Amino acid sequence: MGDVVAAPPPVRIPVRGGGTFPVRRIYCVGRNFAEHAREMGASVPTSTADRGSPVFFCKPADAIVLDGQVPYPRGTRELHHEVELVVAIGRDAGPDPIAPADAASYVFGYALGLDLTRRDLQTEAKAKGLPWDTGKAFDHSAPISEIVPAGAFGDVAARAIELSVNGRVRQHSGFDDLVWTVPEIVHELSRLFALRAGDLVFMGTPAGVGPLVPGDVYVARIDAILELRGQVSDPR
Repeated sequence: MGDVVAAPPPVRIPVRGGGTFPVRRIYCVGRNFAEHAREMGASVPTSTADRGSPVFFCKPADAIVLDGQVPYPRGTRELHHEVELVVAIGRDAGPDPIAPADAASYVFGYALGLDLTRRDLQTEAKAKGLPWDTGKAFDHSAPISEIVPAGAFGDVAARAIELSVNGRVRQHSGFDDLVWTVPEIVHELSRLFALRAGDLVFMGTPAGVGPLVPGDVYVARIDAILELRGQVSDPR
């Protein structure tokens, strides 16, 4: 007996230079920029030893948006933007956690993404001690750019990320404000999950998150190497 419903095709992200990257899972890191943690009312560690453990959540692969067009989501009055560096995992990890020193060998490349958030639903869930799924893991909640191979992207720490809405800069930061670096996040994720080729990791957002409404045009950039453009539309 065959499938009783049609299997959805995998989501494939274009890769600069040719080919596509089929997506398996999307992992996200919460409160990973110090200034963003402060603006959200969270405590910020003063040293590496005080960091505790990173906060992780997930989005479904079919939340990805490749053309930048985002219909305003149902169930919310507070859609917020969070611009993020996205790490693309290029090979399967073994049974043991990945050491931070080995993390680079698992990174295929980098993209630019938005972790769109239904802030009112997230805030309500947090207040009740409930999971954030309704605030984070919804349709069209993960616009993403093409992927640039790691060798062409260069040193993450030397780059900066920015988001403008309707021509005005709302978020801007260097990656020196990260609480957990890319190698550290790859290590910490691999302690909890079996990382596989096709996984994406949204690395967290800098300060300046804010609302998006129908008609808003957004432009995200990482220096001159990556750009993501799009618009929020009225779903009606």
